[in-house]
Formats: sequence, structure tokens, C-alpha cells
Amino acid sequence: MELTHFDENGNARMVDIGEKDITSRFAVASGKIFVCKEVYDAIKNKDVKKGDVLTVATTAGIMACKKTFELIPMCHILNLTNAKINWEMNDEQLPDGNYEIKCTCLVKCEGKTGVEMEALTGVSVALLTVYDMVKAIDKKMIIGDIYLKEKDGGKSGHIVN
Repeated sequence: MELTHFDENGNARMVDIGEKDITSRFAVASGKIFVCKEVYDAIKNKDVKKGDVLTVATTAGIMACKKTFELIPMCHILNLTNAKINWEMNDEQLPDGNYEIKCTCLVKCEGKTGVEMEALTGVSVALLTVYDMVKAIDKKMIIGDIYLKEKDGGKSGHIVN
């Protein structure tokens, strides 16, 4: 497999997508934050001094999708047609005593390159925002399981992970 972000001399480069066709593209990324009962209840009951945690984190995630090109050096500026953040709160206590909050980010565009990095950035920043908003309650939260769940469009076609 060819690594497209390097030239023949091994130097980093932005891929030239000028000759590629415009296609409908989407990507879905997912991740989780594991929190203690006190944090879980505060988020669920919207009882955090900084505000409604998941609403603020949703806004942050969407903003991050739109600014991915400013954060990841070789990403192209994309005209996104949609960016959505969804949350699932799992009321079941995990074996380690924590609770799980799952974040999913869907990103769409009509373009010449995919939106995988935008979806991954969106879910990551949304989860980091949750951490930031409740870290005064507990600093032992764990963010993890961030991955590309699905993508479609372009040369590689439809992929489900």
C-alpha cells in the first residue's frame, strides 16, 4: 500500500486531489468516556456548574469537525454538508465501577476527499469537552475506544469496521 502523504524522497506533502471526482462521502466515528457514578449522575441530571455538558460537548464536536484542516496538517479544507454528534448513556455499572458514555460523530460532504479525519476529530473533541466540563468532580475519567466505525465514498468505497 502506498503512503500518499509522502513524496518520492520521503518528505511530507498534501495529496493533490485536483483530478479526483466529486462524490458523496460520509464517515462515522465512535468513542467513549468512562466516568464515576457522581460524574455520570451530574451529566445525566444536567447538574454541572459549567452548564449542560452534552449540549456544550456536541457544539464543540461539530466545531472541531469544521476545523479539522487547521489541526491535522495534511487535511484538506472541506465544505461539510452535515456534522452530527449523538450520545448514548449506559445506566449499567461496568465491572470496574465506572459508567460509560458513548459518543458517535457522523460527517458528510460532497467532495474529492473523505471525511474520516473530521469524524474522528469531532468525536475526540466532544469527549475531551466532557472531560473538561466535569474534571472538577473527578480527574480519573478515561477516554478511549475511539475508532472509525464506517465510511463511504471515493476510491475505497464502503467500509464498515
